Amino acid sequence: MSYLEQQFLVAMPDLDDPNFTRGVMLMAQHNDDGALGLVINRPSNLHLSDLFDQMGLDHPDPSAAEKLVFEGGPLHRERGLVLHETEASDPEWDSSLHVGRRLKITTSKDILEAIAEGKGPSRFLVALGYAGWEAGQLEQEIRDNVWLNVDVQTDIVFDVPVEQRWAQAVATLGFSADALQPSGGHA
Repeated sequence: MSYLEQQFLVAMPDLDDPNFTRGVMLMAQHNDDGALGLVINRPSNLHLSDLFDQMGLDHPDPSAAEKLVFEGGPLHRERGLVLHETEASDPEWDSSLHVGRRLKITTSKDILEAIAEGKGPSRFLVALGYAGWEAGQLEQEIRDNVWLNVDVQTDIVFDVPVEQRWAQAVATLGFSADALQPSGGHA
């Protein structure tokens, strides 16, 4: 495991890229070839019912259909990813990537079919697209004070209101987001 897997990347206050401003990124992979993450606090204007309709899926579970779809990042925005908590009794989905002990990202249609029917994971977030970095790029951004990294906390992903996730992720470091300086110094 790389040191940034199972971490949140939290955007510093002066990051002005509209894809990542005040963003919280759940890191799914980080290795010598690069990194992949999913923004967890950027809801889109789409609801799951829109995706279900586009995919031709019936959606008898109204609570799932009303959930917002997130903008997971600027790459492959046509690709859906489901970030979900796992339980021992959960079925195996066709294409999943473990993100720590209790989280997975699944990209196969079978999980969306199950969610539409109310038979999917109990805690999930659906996103279109993801963020990616080439080898060494993310490490340089961290040296340039673009991101803070903190341990992933599933309650921030699934329980904290979207507009509070950035400040709550910063607070896991033991201080308020108001204490962050726009730009850090270098020794």
